[in-house]
Amino acid sequence: MHFLDQAKIFIRSGAGGPGAVSFRREKFIEYGGPDGGNGGKGGDIVFEAVHGLNTLIDFRYTQHFRAPRGKGGSGSNRTGAGGEDLVIKVPVGTQVLADDEDRTLLADFTEEGQRVVFLKGGDGGRGNASYKTSTNRAPRQHGTGWPSEEMWIWLRLKLLADVGLVGLPNAGKSTFINAVTNAQAKVGAYAFTTLRPQLGVVSHKGREFVVADIPGLIEGAAEGAGVGDRFLGHIERCQVLLHLVDANDEDVATSYRIVRDELEAYGEGLVDKPTILALNKVDMLDEELIAALSAELAEASGAKVYPLSAAGKIGLEPVLDALVAQLHHQLVEDEGPAEPIEWSPL
Repeated sequence: MHFLDQAKIFIRSGAGGPGAVSFRREKFIEYGGPDGGNGGKGGDIVFEAVHGLNTLIDFRYTQHFRAPRGKGGSGSNRTGAGGEDLVIKVPVGTQVLADDEDRTLLADFTEEGQRVVFLKGGDGGRGNASYKTSTNRAPRQHGTGWPSEEMWIWLRLKLLADVGLVGLPNAGKSTFINAVTNAQAKVGAYAFTTLRPQLGVVSHKGREFVVADIPGLIEGAAEGAGVGDRFLGHIERCQVLLHLVDANDEDVATSYRIVRDELEAYGEGLVDKPTILALNKVDMLDEELIAALSAELAEASGAKVYPLSAAGKIGLEPVLDALVAQLHHQLVEDEGPAEPIEWSPL
C-alpha cells in the first residue's frame, strides 16, 4: 500500500428537497384544501476517524464527495425522505484544513471513533399546506429547499506515535526501527533510502509503544531542502524523540547541531521535546574511540549519550529502557500521580 499524507478533496452536502403543491379532493370533506408536504432534508457530510487506516491513498482516486439531496414532498401532507449522511472515513491523526493561503485548521481527529458533522445538508422546502391562512385558502407557492454547502479542503495526516526517530540521512534510523520492531523499512548504503514515514511497534519489558521513522534531515530542510521537512509534521505528536548520530560522520557534534537547528527552524515545539541521544554504528570502532566520540557529543548536547549499533544489535537495551522511562515520566506528567489506595485489615 502506498503512503499518502495529504490530499485535496471537494465536499458537498445534500440540498433540501422541494415542497409539494397539492390539493385534496375528498368526497365527504367540503371544499378540500391544500395538502402539499414539505421536502426532505439533505444529507450531511460527516468525517469519522477509524481504526486500521494509516494513509490517505484512497483520496487520490476519489476526490469528489457529494451527499444525496432530500426527496420532494408529496400530497396528503407527506414529507419527502431525507438524504442519507455521507460518512468519510479517515485515519486517526488526520487534520482537515481550509483551502486558503494560511491552510486554517478546521478539524483535528486524534481519537478513534471521533466524528464531526462538517457540512450540514439543506432543510427541505415548505409544501403549500404550510402556507394556508385564513385569507389564503388555496396557496400555490412552495419552498424549493435550502441549498447545499460545498467547499474544497485539504486532508493532512500526522501519524500518532510515541517515539519519533530523527537524524541525518544514513544515520541508521531504518536499521534501528527494523531491529526493535516488526517494521520492514528499506535499508541501503546511500542517503535518503527512506522516502516516506515508517511505523513500528516496540515490545519491551511489558510495555508497548509506537516508533515513527521519517526521512533524514539535511541542512536547510526547514527552507525546503531535501524531503525531511515535509515529514516533520509526523513527529509533532510524538512524546519523545530519539536522535541518532552516525559515529562515522566527520564531526559528530556538527551532525548533531544540524538536526537540532532544523528542528528549531521548523518550530511547533519539536526542539523542546524530551530527546534521547544515541551514537549509532559503533560496532566497527574500538572502545577508546567510542568513548571519545561520546564525550564530544555529550559536550555539544549537554545530554547523556547512548552508544549503540542497530545493525549489530549492540546497546539497544539501555536505549529502550531510557525510552520507556521517559514515556512513563510523560504519562505521569500528563495524567498526574495515581492517588494512594487506603488499606485497612479485615
